Amino acid sequence: QVQLVESGGGLVQAGGSLRLSCEASGGIFRIIDMGWYRQAPGKQRELVAAITRGGTTNYADSVKGRFTISRDNAKNTVYLQMDSLKPEDTGVYYCNKDPPWSNNDWGHGTQVTVSS
Repeated sequence: QVQLVESGGGLVQAGGSLRLSCEASGGIFRIIDMGWYRQAPGKQRELVAAITRGGTTNYADSVKGRFTISRDNAKNTVYLQMDSLKPEDTGVYYCNKDPPWSNNDWGHGTQVTVSS
């Protein structure tokens, strides 16, 4: 099992910024593609940003130009810099492999709330 621990969420006004972090246990982090997922209230969890083991990034249209995903393989950590936040960005944010493992638990996530 790989443990995933997300942090950095909080309450922020529209237009503000947050930086999320996710630390993964184990030694395989550097060889896997990672993603940040968001679950908004009443909606299914969706992939909002992804980064390959080589550093290539991809974003959902809803966050393109506002969010930046990055990784530090030496720290087994993936980050999500979120700028120009909107109320519709509210949700619980999780990190996981992209695509997610089928036999590994998700972390607890970190709550992001954007007020208008």
